[in-house]
Amino acid sequence: MSHLLADQKPVVAILTVHDKARQFRGNRANFRDLVKTGRELDFPVYIITAKDLNLSAKKVQGYSYSPEEKAWRKLWFPLPHVIYNRIPLREDESKPKVRRKIDECVKHPSIQLFNPYFFNKWRLFDWLKKSRSTRNLVPDTKRMRAPRTLHTMLRQYGTLYLKPESGKAGKGIMLLKYNQDNPKPYQLIIQGTKKRNVIYSTDKMTGMWRRIRAEIRRVPYIMQQGIHLTSYMDRHFDLRLLVQKTSKGVWSVTGVGARLAGPHRITTHVPQGGSVEDPEKMLVPAFGSDMTSFLINRLKSSALLIAKQVERGCGHTLGEMSMDLGIDTEGKIWFFEANAKPMKFDEPHIRKKSLERVFQFSNYLAHQEK
Repeated sequence: MSHLLADQKPVVAILTVHDKARQFRGNRANFRDLVKTGRELDFPVYIITAKDLNLSAKKVQGYSYSPEEKAWRKLWFPLPHVIYNRIPLREDESKPKVRRKIDECVKHPSIQLFNPYFFNKWRLFDWLKKSRSTRNLVPDTKRMRAPRTLHTMLRQYGTLYLKPESGKAGKGIMLLKYNQDNPKPYQLIIQGTKKRNVIYSTDKMTGMWRRIRAEIRRVPYIMQQGIHLTSYMDRHFDLRLLVQKTSKGVWSVTGVGARLAGPHRITTHVPQGGSVEDPEKMLVPAFGSDMTSFLINRLKSSALLIAKQVERGCGHTLGEMSMDLGIDTEGKIWFFEANAKPMKFDEPHIRKKSLERVFQFSNYLAHQEK
């Protein structure tokens, strides 16, 4: 690999995995937007599968989008200077062949790769608890392993969220409540499909534990203190922030969006009936406009602290992440989740900037010594 000249644009490859039926996996519209943005900014850019990425070759086969033919074409490209990991699913990324290829990229003397792996929820909370700057943003979180600790924690907080350690889009999240005035004080709300919840109530913790075990099978779960989030028209919402590195390699907030939970839903994820909203519109009724602008600034500064600490914790180069933060009724900010493969933001102004930043940061990264 030749070293780049100061004003030379790096070759950027977007990494995904092979798919027998459709050439490669991932969000096609997102890939098209990335290729189009790269071209507009003068970057050589293509999609590559882990299978086709041969780091010892001079040239590799990748995919480029032809707007005229409205189709993806397989062509030969030079080896990339920078690789942007957009492997869509955890299952794909954890396959031994794919893991080995990512590890090869991470160890490569000159090729830069950012966002090598998905985050694990438990590790995220663990990293954030280790720093004084982020510790107080994290709800009390423990691994769910035995009924005794679950019971103790439930008595302490009254409400717990149970979440898979490696979840996606709100799948598998349950809400556990304890209300001693009820004849059946233990209540489990399971977010069912088709916008309906399944509710299970019992008077014995042993019965509840059995039901939870049947629900989660062998999947590792965490349990988390329920936070009394501020609401909008009786529905709770959280704030989704996109943080990315700039052309100078520093973290910056690209945009803030709000996600409002669907009626009677326990999470705000859009696939679970949530909707995309304007953050100011959600916050002003509860806090007034001055306090709202103060809170939005606090959200942004918290997001930057979180991004820095997550990158420190994982020990790899990161270029972007999205995160879900909530604001409770007292105006305190809480961290719920960060994602190493952010879904695209529907807000047009955020979307355009987010695509450009991928290339601005790639350019910065390519000119750094590894």
